[in-house]
Amino acid sequence: MLDRRRIIGGMLVLTVGGTALMLPPLVLLFNHSVSVFGVPQIVLYLFALWLALIVGTALLTRQLPRDTTEIGGEGED
Repeated sequence: MLDRRRIIGGMLVLTVGGTALMLPPLVLLFNHSVSVFGVPQIVLYLFALWLALIVGTALLTRQLPRDTTEIGGEGED
């Protein structure tokens, strides 16, 4: 099983990378008059990216071990 810190680092990379790929300059690269099955290329790009981020998040969270630390601490009544 992967180390917890590496998985959290992967989540950070996924978040920053996904955010960067959704910035207007990169999204506009796919703004052409090309359609696939009647759907514009930019729409396919955005939904494919969205699906990839969801799948990546699901895979990373499945690998994340449970946090075994207790909430609170000793000395509480």
